[in-house]
Amino acid sequence: MALPEPEKRETENSMLSVNTNTGAMVALQYLNDTQAQLSQTQNAVDTGLKVSSAKDDGAVYAIAQNMRGDIAGYTSVTDSLNRGMSAIDVAMSAGQSISDLLVEMKTKALSASDTSLDTASRAAMNQDFIALRDQITTIVKNAVFNNYNLVDGSTQTITALASSDGSRRITAAAQNMSLSGSIVTISTGASISTQGGASTMISVIQQSLENVDSALAQLSAGSKKFSIQLGFASKLSDTLTTGVGNLVDADMAKESALLQSLQVKQQLGVQALSIANQSPQYLLSLFKG
Repeated sequence: MALPEPEKRETENSMLSVNTNTGAMVALQYLNDTQAQLSQTQNAVDTGLKVSSAKDDGAVYAIAQNMRGDIAGYTSVTDSLNRGMSAIDVAMSAGQSISDLLVEMKTKALSASDTSLDTASRAAMNQDFIALRDQITTIVKNAVFNNYNLVDGSTQTITALASSDGSRRITAAAQNMSLSGSIVTISTGASISTQGGASTMISVIQQSLENVDSALAQLSAGSKKFSIQLGFASKLSDTLTTGVGNLVDADMAKESALLQSLQVKQQLGVQALSIANQSPQYLLSLFKG
């Protein structure tokens, strides 16, 4: 009696063969897929990254690398801005010291302008005045940071990077506080050895003092500009770092759960392959006497 068509097809599909083991091939295919997923998950657990190379996801990896380049660029920007701020801070310290010296010099000049002062006392005050005057030159010459001196006239501006590609920069103006300059108008040979000279020197010192204070305000504005840009660069770098993390960092809780699931699936796949490989052994029972 002929079998119904559906049962006949089932019999043909379940044919036993020593040459072809379809069950083993299917089990091996699934096991290989599991192994590939397990390897990827294990790599994510080991590195903490779901995209650690272009092989994992070429597009995401390329985007992340571009962002990493920007982050590295902002590290250089931060260094440049810090160097610029330090140079300005040194200049401001020099300017403050010069301002203090000018106050002392004004006091000496005012005292020396007193008509009742005797010659010996005026000479002593003049020596103090000259020492203070020369100290201004010493301060100006030593106000150097990273080979930049913003108060001796050797540098007009100081420039720092402002963008990761180097296309934008930020500048601050230098302030020449040398003697006989446009800010400190006191000459290199100024003295208060006479009453008339001392009287004249009072107004010169006062004007220089006002000029120095104005120059300090401009240096402070430049320092503030650098500081604002530095804060922005730091925040932008942090934002980019967070963005890279969102793209490539692995969710460790999710990866841990997936790892355990794949390990169980791997064990079951090995067992299924083992069972499938035993199928040809059943053929031997057909040939026993």
